[in-house]
Amino acid sequence: MKPENIPENISAISESLEKAGFEAYLVGGCVRDVLAGKKPKDWDFTTNARPEDIIKIFPKTFYENEYGTVGVVNENTDDETLKVVEITPYRIEGKYSDYRRPDSVVFSKNLEDDLKRRDFTINAIAYDITKGQIVDPYNGQKDIKDKVIRAVGDPEERFAEDALRVLRAIRLATELGFMINNETEKALENNVKNLGKIAQERIRDEFIKLIMSPNPMIGIVLANRLGILKYVSPETEAGIKVKQNGDHIYDVWEHSLRALQHSADREWPLHVRLAALFHDVSKPETRRWSDEKKDYTFYGHDVVGSRVTKKILERMRFPKDIVEVVSKLVRYHLFFSDVEKITLSAVRRIVKNVGPENVWDLMKVRACDRIGMGRPKETPYRLRKYESMIEEAMRAPISVAMLKIDGERIMEVTHETPGPKIGYVLHALLEEVLDEPERNTPEYLEKRSNELIKLSIEELKKLGEEGKAKKEEEESKEVSEIRKKHWVK
Repeated sequence: MKPENIPENISAISESLEKAGFEAYLVGGCVRDVLAGKKPKDWDFTTNARPEDIIKIFPKTFYENEYGTVGVVNENTDDETLKVVEITPYRIEGKYSDYRRPDSVVFSKNLEDDLKRRDFTINAIAYDITKGQIVDPYNGQKDIKDKVIRAVGDPEERFAEDALRVLRAIRLATELGFMINNETEKALENNVKNLGKIAQERIRDEFIKLIMSPNPMIGIVLANRLGILKYVSPETEAGIKVKQNGDHIYDVWEHSLRALQHSADREWPLHVRLAALFHDVSKPETRRWSDEKKDYTFYGHDVVGSRVTKKILERMRFPKDIVEVVSKLVRYHLFFSDVEKITLSAVRRIVKNVGPENVWDLMKVRACDRIGMGRPKETPYRLRKYESMIEEAMRAPISVAMLKIDGERIMEVTHETPGPKIGYVLHALLEEVLDEPERNTPEYLEKRSNELIKLSIEELKKLGEEGKAKKEEEESKEVSEIRKKHWVK
């Protein structure tokens, strides 16, 4: 690794520590990522400086923990990975009696003490930017090259210290496309039960990283095989070997995972991926055999699934906005089922129920559902028709409401009493605005209203009818363009 691989902001932090007489090493995931040719998601230093020393060196810092980590704030960058850089003193950790955090932390003067407490060899590599020197006592570089997740030292001890590491191993293997070393995997399985003692917020954070990885399906399968998933999302495992009806070639479990994987393949956001994973979460509990259909039914699994999804996400302490939108997407994922039976008014209702801001994400979940059934990946006519109907439903209606004047204002400026004449004036104004949109200003419309109100009811009626006809013509053109755009009739 060469110094030019490191951003100037990071080199400057290293230089500041060294000018003050301290050692400075990049450490952890950022070193691993740079060695693997990836851009780090964050940057971390370790040093023989104490927290109070670090705070004196840098102009803007924060120190709000008991482990010595000082956050150095850099406001002169648009790169989110550089805005806060964490610097932690070399430290020796005491016993982990609660499987979550060390009972005590002692600052050390030796880099080796800090590296031996880390979780995996690929995260126990330090780099001195100034000297261009790599410190790698546990052969982490070789494991990066071989694509192996291996615990530092005794894997039993590492997992006993912090039970979250069993999930982190799965997440890193999934995220990086690595294999887990046999000895590490065996120790992982021996310590899975301690995951139940970990705070849900910490589990959620690792789960999100797994779901947002390029291959979440592999991660979920691995978590299930190693007995981890039941501590994260046991509801998902309920779908294993649950046979579906004739439309499906996979059981509920594989269908859901394939739906999730499609959302990752398309690089869709977290809420869509979660909805893809959980959209059929309640099929096992709603499955019934129908003698009439000679097949299984899953009536209400969308409604029940929405409630179950909400409980899962709330249990894992997801933010309220994520809980709400994912639950809605699960609740309405069945809406688009038969293009011949769906009316435009029904589409308008679904837009209202799920929210205009979420309706296109609902279509993404629908696409994931389809792929999870083993259907072709190309967008079929039916989906294009759905998209056309949504766009039609969300199209701003052509009406007198578009005008920069209303009936009440017309009566004010013309001194006309309420009656059908006001309606005819509005439609006459609409006809003019449709022809020349630049006329849609309060000043022009008020002036024109005073002129129109002087016409007879018959003349106004004629102009109003022309306005209505123009409105219908324009609407027809808009709808035609929308349908042409989606290649549907």
